[in-house]
Amino acid sequence: MNFVALTRWNHAIEHATIHILSRMAPFTSMAGRSNSRGFYIYGDVPTDMLRRAVDEAIGRLQRGERQLAIHPNCGTNMLASAVLAAGGTMLAVTGTKGRGWIEQAPAGVLGALIGVVMGQLVGMRLQAKVTTDANLPPVRVTEIERRQLGKRVFHWVGLAYAPVSENAIAADH
Repeated sequence: MNFVALTRWNHAIEHATIHILSRMAPFTSMAGRSNSRGFYIYGDVPTDMLRRAVDEAIGRLQRGERQLAIHPNCGTNMLASAVLAAGGTMLAVTGTKGRGWIEQAPAGVLGALIGVVMGQLVGMRLQAKVTTDANLPPVRVTEIERRQLGKRVFHWVGLAYAPVSENAIAADH
């Protein structure tokens, strides 16, 4: 199977899982990271709770709840915001070139602010179109393994997909 398609599906399941875990354990700090084999959930959550959340996430995505694949705190949003904030700052400061810092500083801050706001919108769109895919084929959890490094707790969630032809993947998009 295609590495990119696998990663996008896993990223969607990771986001959906975090949405569900956030409801199950509202005061628990957590994050995730996906690859073509599955995803990590960083945060001290009970393994059985994580299993229930992953199963629910897969089921809800497969039933069409595509919005679960998009998460406001995704790294895609952070990257888009950082790039657009830097660009907005450069444009704003360049537009005030030759003026003193008293005029350049507010222009730079305004440019950065506009970039951050636009970055959130662009990031959400990038998630929907590029970095996640909520249109899941049949998938199963192959393993959930709790790991700990010092005080840091995280879980690896391994996933496997039923064989899907490349033509079927392309036809869905």
